Amino acid sequence: MLNRKKLGLMMGLLAVVILALAACQPQSQVVEVTRVVTETVVGEGQPVEVTRIVTEVQEVVATPTAAAPVTGGPEDPTVWREVSFGEPDTLDPALGYETTGGNVIQNVMEPLVIYDHVSPTDFVPALALEVPTQDNGGISEDGLTYTFQIREGVTFHAGGTLEPHDVAYTFQRGLLQSDPNGPQWLLLEPLMGITSGDINESIDAEGLLAGDPAAVQAADPTQLAGICEAVKAAIVADDAAGTVTFNLAVPWGPFLATISQTWGMILDQEWAVEQGAWDGDCATWQNWYAPGAENSELTNIINGTGPYKLDHWTPGEEFVLAAYEGYWRTEETPKWEGGPFGPAALKTVIYSIVDEWGTRFSMMQAGDAEFAQVNPEHEIQMDPMVGEICDAQTGACEPNPENPEGLFRKYVNRPGVNRTDIFPTFIIADGSPYVGSGQLDGNGIPLDFFNDLNVRQALATCFNYGVYNDEVLLGQGVRNNGPIISGMLGYNPDGAMYDYDPAACAAHLEAAWDGALPETGFRFQIAFNTGNTTRQTIGEILQGEFAALNPLYQIETLGLPWPTFLAAQRASQLPVAVNGWQEDIHDPHNWVQPYLVGTYGARQNIPAELMDQYRELVNAGVLASDPAEREQIYFDLQALFHETLPQVILLQRDAPWYTQRWVNGYYYRVGMFGRDYYAMSLAAE
Repeated sequence: MLNRKKLGLMMGLLAVVILALAACQPQSQVVEVTRVVTETVVGEGQPVEVTRIVTEVQEVVATPTAAAPVTGGPEDPTVWREVSFGEPDTLDPALGYETTGGNVIQNVMEPLVIYDHVSPTDFVPALALEVPTQDNGGISEDGLTYTFQIREGVTFHAGGTLEPHDVAYTFQRGLLQSDPNGPQWLLLEPLMGITSGDINESIDAEGLLAGDPAAVQAADPTQLAGICEAVKAAIVADDAAGTVTFNLAVPWGPFLATISQTWGMILDQEWAVEQGAWDGDCATWQNWYAPGAENSELTNIINGTGPYKLDHWTPGEEFVLAAYEGYWRTEETPKWEGGPFGPAALKTVIYSIVDEWGTRFSMMQAGDAEFAQVNPEHEIQMDPMVGEICDAQTGACEPNPENPEGLFRKYVNRPGVNRTDIFPTFIIADGSPYVGSGQLDGNGIPLDFFNDLNVRQALATCFNYGVYNDEVLLGQGVRNNGPIISGMLGYNPDGAMYDYDPAACAAHLEAAWDGALPETGFRFQIAFNTGNTTRQTIGEILQGEFAALNPLYQIETLGLPWPTFLAAQRASQLPVAVNGWQEDIHDPHNWVQPYLVGTYGARQNIPAELMDQYRELVNAGVLASDPAEREQIYFDLQALFHETLPQVILLQRDAPWYTQRWVNGYYYRVGMFGRDYYAMSLAAE
């Protein structure tokens, strides 16, 4: 088995071999290579990918050199070709809460306001005529009322005309749908004063109805109608006046930021109802409560006002967008000052699902893709081929002095507002196929295995943060000591954190489960989404470290397709999930809420007593108006986090992106995910 201090090298070594053989004249030498073998096996009736670590002797190329540059420009300047892993979970804007689906939604649909190009704080109007302020009368003095004048003459792709009632319906439908795996908690707090994340809170103080459609449908119809009427009172449309008014429950500073994202993208009410979505009747809304992506009428279809239409989506293969030639923007209404207008320059956008890095890399080298998803550990293969280095926020580019004729552009100055972490499930769902025998017998784990703090502390102290940083993040990561990212209000740079300490890890495992683990052992699976080699390597680091302590400590790494992974994590079936978070709005609340009481806390089945301790501080932090008070609350919360350790927090890192040099118009804004295809064009230098 590979020495644990070098375990993070295993994927990079094999990838460099592939690069060298493909792009260089060989200078052969015999070396010992450790690599990961991925096998598809059938377990509990479904195929899964399981990895093994093997060491073998291979002939490799000793010193790779950059490939000769591809000459000329794009194959077709109107076609964007992108290769990545993962695909949308849903195209329903009220449900979508992951980046791949969000990338489609944000290019096909539009919200009332959008960020002003690269600014993380300023907004410009989109489907609203102007951004409301207190000065223009759009925001009341007490900060509780926001009124938007809705733009006229805008048509949806399917032919409907945008009207204020479409806007009100969009938000009302989302709030009432209130799916626990979606983004509606972001709107329930400011609009309804609900902190539990469920629309039924007013009639369900104990949370017994949350996420249970059958239970909600069986509730008192009068009470259910009252919930709906309260939602309709919070968002009021006036078609005659051309306005929509939001009546907030509490002042909410980041309200414009919240509604500018994909869950604020506007639906055509009449079209949605024709597809089988909620009909707008307060007597029936419960029939559409918490549908999940698999039951939403809008999961596989989309109709917006944006610059692109969905041409088709072939699950497992690709999605394709086509420019909407009737797009409403003109020279008088550019996306931002000096920004694009009229129909999109890129007429076709092709997003191909390519899990294997070597294939994505080869396509970039051959000029067969404008953009490829590059995991941090693969940057060492891209960097020697970079010809220009560009600032992602200013667009300014400079030749790479080491290789000015290189193939690619590298965009830097993309501050990391996302992070990959380790999420153990406290109480795994009964019937999970990922727990082996389901018993503490050496061939599985009991469902409450990670409810033991010592087991969670073993995960934290057995993880080799240095290897992960050096070999995956290329030494550019910054450790975080809790959910809040470094540099943000509420992050305590002096806060305690767990360090890599195999002796401490062994001691925690000896103390766990009444001392039974060293003699009995265990076996469980750590899951990641197929193609995400960063997350795969995280699992392999833990796999190797635990095995080095005791061969009876068996961890298997498990690759699952993205939709399967999401479904299993949402169902609390995964013993340990390696997943990530990208902030929705740049505020500490958007980190502590999903980690501790919302998205991930729910998926991990964090016990109610512990979640209540978190919730008290989470709610206090978001409601406090004084920054110093907020900071101390978050300091206290992160101290509680360290004491109870619900997750293993890893490292934050800036995330450079790579494109072909014929790509123009790419930009980045803090918190942005995906790509703004409307702003881009292709042209040879």
